[in-house]
Amino acid sequence: METNITEFFDQIISQSGSYDIAEAEFKRLLADDPELKAEYSEWCETMSYTERMGFAIYCQEHHDNQGDVWESLNDFDE
Repeated sequence: METNITEFFDQIISQSGSYDIAEAEFKRLLADDPELKAEYSEWCETMSYTERMGFAIYCQEHHDNQGDVWESLNDFDE
């Protein structure tokens, strides 16, 4: 995979419109692409996540970070 795996995650999330759909799409892609599976396994090991939960945890962190961005923008307006 040419791009960073987290950039790939972000692309899937933004194209899917919801985290549930993104997770389903990611699992489908993972089953079809041995290179992606190997890179994902390595990423999970680096992050100390299980392969079963790694993408879901990333989605939750992504969601939390998006909220932080809006909160910081609202703080600026005050």
